[in-house]
Amino acid sequence: MAALPAAIGLAQLLEAVELLDAAAAIPVAAAFAIAALVLARGARRRIERTIGRIGGVVPARVGRVLGVLGLCLAVAGAIAVASYYALSTWAD
Repeated sequence: MAALPAAIGLAQLLEAVELLDAAAAIPVAAAFAIAALVLARGARRRIERTIGRIGGVVPARVGRVLGVLGLCLAVAGAIAVASYYALSTWAD
């Protein structure tokens, strides 16, 4: 979930990096979000198989929520960059 904000912060700190260069973090954020969702699902299955004896229900739930939020941020970033590109080419 922190990949996009980190890329934007880096673009603000470094003069050599433009804000649109931070768009390279969108696929990274999406991959991390999907990995979080897959890992949370695997943890939930493991918890169900052991009838909850191994614990970990709350961390699995938090991982799922953070994965969904990360995926939402990646989609929002992709929509923002696509809109910017479409508007900048249309204005020219």
